[in-house]
Amino acid sequence: MKRIELAIAILSACLTAIACPAAYAGLTFDIGTGAVFSGYNDVRIPNESGTDISLSEELETDPDYFVRVKLTYSMRRHSIDFFAAPLRLEATGKVDKVVRFGEEEFSANIPLRAVYRFDSYRLTYRYDVVHRRNFQAGLGVTAKIRDASILLEGNGTDFEETNTGFVPLINFRISWMLSRKLGLLLEGDALAAPQGRAEDILLAIQYRASKNLWLKLGYRILEGGADVDSVYNFTMLNYIVAGPVLTF
Repeated sequence: MKRIELAIAILSACLTAIACPAAYAGLTFDIGTGAVFSGYNDVRIPNESGTDISLSEELETDPDYFVRVKLTYSMRRHSIDFFAAPLRLEATGKVDKVVRFGEEEFSANIPLRAVYRFDSYRLTYRYDVVHRRNFQAGLGVTAKIRDASILLEGNGTDFEETNTGFVPLINFRISWMLSRKLGLLLEGDALAAPQGRAEDILLAIQYRASKNLWLKLGYRILEGGADVDSVYNFTMLNYIVAGPVLTF
């Protein structure tokens, strides 16, 4: 019930913001791409009877590229973000132990392949508590849809654990212009609960190339996971982010 009430509150805030006069509205299209590196990725499925396996230490996860897209609709101090971030990483290697993963059992020292998928879709409402020409600081709420899966296969055997769910998060954004063309940006979503936690935070330098075009370069960290009956999985990913930000 609390999740439904939160979703209704976010939708109501969005509708209220959209009702503001169009003269004060603006659109921002933010594209981020670059390389993603696995920090740690610890898995146990099921939580009680599965075998602990690290997709980043016992197996090897190669760096990969990513694309993240965000569309922001701003009205005075109010903002609505639509965000999409698909992610897919592969890990390969051998482990010197028998691995029980889901409903399957994998013998020791056989070639294993794991696919970690974490697709994130978010709707955010944010209000600028501070709204000055060269400095803005805002707080908001995010409704996140997580579509994730972990696949493990080896010697013709495979098992995939999938999960799709709703996660409420707290959103924040701080933008500070150091000069007419150069600025700093700190933004993210985060929340912790007994069943797990999630943090997705970006720190970036922004350069104003023209009236409607900004260029950004930064570091992003995605960390968190779940500790529930069906799965134990905690992951940290490191991103090098670059891309254009278009304003209309």
